[in-house]
Amino acid sequence: MHFGFSYVGLIFLLMLFVPNALWTKFQPKDYDKYAKNENRLLLALERIGEVSVTALVLLFRDFNVRLTPWLAWLIAAFALMLLYEVFWVRYFRSEKTMRDFYGSLLGVPVPGASLPVIAVLLLAVYGGNPFLLAAGLVLGVGHIGGIHLRHKKECE
Repeated sequence: MHFGFSYVGLIFLLMLFVPNALWTKFQPKDYDKYAKNENRLLLALERIGEVSVTALVLLFRDFNVRLTPWLAWLIAAFALMLLYEVFWVRYFRSEKTMRDFYGSLLGVPVPGASLPVIAVLLLAVYGGNPFLLAAGLVLGVGHIGGIHLRHKKECE
């Protein structure tokens, strides 16, 4: 592992933050009703994972493009992030209901939560970074398992 700026990490974060910033203005109808019931421990895990992932993807240059056999992991991670962008386009064109927000995409459940977490895990494998892998797992437990799968069940 090598410290240094990761432009790949910056691109990942932009792909995450830009649609999420727009989402704050176009949240699903009744979202606040579901958000107030979130488990505090799982919410804390989500926040710890978010902060850790954000810092780690920027601080290790190992995530930048290198021509190695591991490049397939980076390509797969970017493919998932592109699919994540497709999810957002679909959501922003919808009526913006909870069902629109939590509907699966190509068989991926809760794609707005699942796709970026899986992409981060693949990026960790590509960069050979166990710290990002651990942060991604913490994020996944809080973000997918604790919050968004629960919201999906509540709105069905």
